[in-house]
Amino acid sequence: MEPAQPADRVPADPTPPDGQPPVPPAAGPAADAVPATDAGRPADDGPEPAVVEPAVVASAGDPPGGRATAARAGRAEKPRSERSPKDMALSLLVLLVPIALLLAFYRGFLGGEQPTTVDAAPAYEQARAANVFPVTEPSGLGSGWRTVSASFRTVDDGANLRVGYLTPEGRGAQLVQSNVPPERLLPAELTAEGQPQGPAELGGANWQRYTGRGNEQALVLLEPNRTVIVVGDARDNELRELAGALR
Repeated sequence: MEPAQPADRVPADPTPPDGQPPVPPAAGPAADAVPATDAGRPADDGPEPAVVEPAVVASAGDPPGGRATAARAGRAEKPRSERSPKDMALSLLVLLVPIALLLAFYRGFLGGEQPTTVDAAPAYEQARAANVFPVTEPSGLGSGWRTVSASFRTVDDGANLRVGYLTPEGRGAQLVQSNVPPERLLPAELTAEGQPQGPAELGGANWQRYTGRGNEQALVLLEPNRTVIVVGDARDNELRELAGALR
């Protein structure tokens, strides 16, 4: 005789007696029960739904990925657009300081923007040695006059002595002495439009005032075997000073 089984215990052998239908095992209360939280919701209802950003809808005219790329680029470049005017000024200052230092060094130590002066003595010596025309040289010019060029050249129909000056006012003047015939020399130096404008008495010699290239003017002294021209964009009083200083 088997011992009594508890009332809620499932028989070990569920096989029914002969001639009886099979009886399914009774489901325990634990099988049908679903644990609930304090609020009456199942304990395990899965992970919280993720927050999804709204998608950027591209229009028909946009290139593939155009709007999405623009949106990402806008978010990436936002810090650059937030630079203050002070930051931009500092960046510009960093670039300007080296330039200013180089410019100061160029002007202060290398003589930047200062005209290069030359010694005209060798050119005068060559002209006197050639002995093709009388040579005169300015004497008594002020310290503001600077000689910037000097040359003596022999040409087909004569020879030319040229000396260029920078006047005290910073203008240009050139002294030309030549034995080239005036009918060839004057058009070459003053252009074909150069015309006499009247006489000028300088240093006891009879000079003629002429028009020159552009805004230039000239003083011309015609001698039997030499022509002297003082020409440039210098003022009339400076041209007169140079012509009157010839000795």
